[in-house]
Amino acid sequence: MSIDRRGVLLAGLGCTPLARAQGLDVNEAINKAGRQRMLSQRMSKAYLALAQGVEVDSARRALERSQALFVRQLDELRGFFPAPEFAETFRGLDAAWADYRQALTAAAPSVAGAGQVVARDARVLQLAHQCTVQAQQVSGKPLGRLINVSGRQRMLSQRMAKLYLAAGLGIATGAAPTELQQARTEFIAAMKELRAAPESTRRIHDELQLADAQWLYFDRALARLEPGKPDARASSDVFVTSENLLTVMEKVTGLYGAVIA
Repeated sequence: MSIDRRGVLLAGLGCTPLARAQGLDVNEAINKAGRQRMLSQRMSKAYLALAQGVEVDSARRALERSQALFVRQLDELRGFFPAPEFAETFRGLDAAWADYRQALTAAAPSVAGAGQVVARDARVLQLAHQCTVQAQQVSGKPLGRLINVSGRQRMLSQRMAKLYLAAGLGIATGAAPTELQQARTEFIAAMKELRAAPESTRRIHDELQLADAQWLYFDRALARLEPGKPDARASSDVFVTSENLLTVMEKVTGLYGAVIA
């Protein structure tokens, strides 16, 4: 299988200046809340890659930049959504993030520390998703749901790669294949929904077609999973293809946010 590594844009995520909280609109807020879900899984993926010695330079950049972006966006979102129901979500997210960050940074990434990282990313993902759903409810428009669904595809790309790497290292090997298949099914169904949405512009359809092509590479890489049997080359392919797919879905989500309802 040939992987186009030129498509990896690790440096792009987290490097552009973020809008100030008061400059956000609700579509941007849904996008950023949804991006927090993705970052929860991307950080785990990067940690597991480092623990396995896979794509070390890229994984280290991904881990560092994802942490910084998560913190900046959390502050932005807290300022944009001051309502009491959001305050409770943010309190929980602050606590979950503190625990998760401690696991990520307490020591150099290792197989010994990987189990704790994977366990703690779940709570951050849950609360980031809760925040995204609340943001979508503020919008109250079909477009808000499409931003949510498209943004969730970013998370699923990182979650599937994380599950692959975790299973390869022998972490949660029993549950990982089942969860991986569930995420795969959800990803395929969501792509179908996005293609059918009347709000999807010609440009969005072009990007979705590109995402379909990236998905084929990623799905083939995922199919090589052998729980408990780490394969550096296969893990590298999963890491790279997940980043390529993330880059495309990041653009698609931004395009939905720019649609005038």
